[in-house]
Amino acid sequence: MLRFLRTLTILGLLQAVFLPSSHAFPVADSGDQESAKSLSISVGEWPPFLSADLPHYGVAGHLIKDVFHNIGYHVSFTFLPWARAYQAAASSRYDATAVWMHQADRENDFLYSEPVLNENFVFFYHKDNPLEWESLADLEGKLVGGALAYSYGPAFDQAVKDNLFTMLRVSSTEQNLRMLAAGRIDFFAEELSVAYYTLLNNTPELAGDILHHPKRLLVNQSYLLFPKRDPSSTELAAAFNEQLKVFKEDGRYQAYFDRLRRGYYRPSQRPASTSSNN
Repeated sequence: MLRFLRTLTILGLLQAVFLPSSHAFPVADSGDQESAKSLSISVGEWPPFLSADLPHYGVAGHLIKDVFHNIGYHVSFTFLPWARAYQAAASSRYDATAVWMHQADRENDFLYSEPVLNENFVFFYHKDNPLEWESLADLEGKLVGGALAYSYGPAFDQAVKDNLFTMLRVSSTEQNLRMLAAGRIDFFAEELSVAYYTLLNNTPELAGDILHHPKRLLVNQSYLLFPKRDPSSTELAAAFNEQLKVFKEDGRYQAYFDRLRRGYYRPSQRPASTSSNN
């Protein structure tokens, strides 16, 4: 997806500052044609990819909405806790749910689209404790931060089981950033765009101290899921996939992520009294 440079300046980062989101509620875009067929998609908050408070509901929301618009559908997003978004769509209360990484057991409930997102996971570290690594063996003896119940790939998971390094898992990216700043961990793994969104949104005072290593730890793909219980899902998924392929071939797909890098997906300014952190 994005290819941030290691030499990315703090000034450049600050140009992409986002405001936080704290609410989950149904939202709909009124810009589509009245004649379009309606689709409802359950989603979770995951800025800058998906958020009720971002323009077009984030870069993934914008892409999904436009792909469907081109084949005659008007999309409404409903923001829910992730588990509820999944279950509600699996029971056909929604036409689809976004976005999810591949897991074999999810194929029992859903049809997968073609990949919608490429997620790049890298290590973040404190400038006073530089990280250099070429293989996981270079991490021996380190204290590594990570997310609860998340896999960073088979090789990484095996290294944790083999006690090559110690893994400290917490519930949020912000917690990992603060532990890194406090010296409680040596580095942590996170998706590149998500980490910088959180850094600049929730912990801007740390922006000058936290850096990332350019080597990718993991590249994940995420998908739009269509419920198998809905007989129309097969046709809908095929139509979405065909149009998504067109977007990728003619350059429109990459344009969304170029806009993300330039700071296009910023939330509307709100009065200080009505905004709050996640």
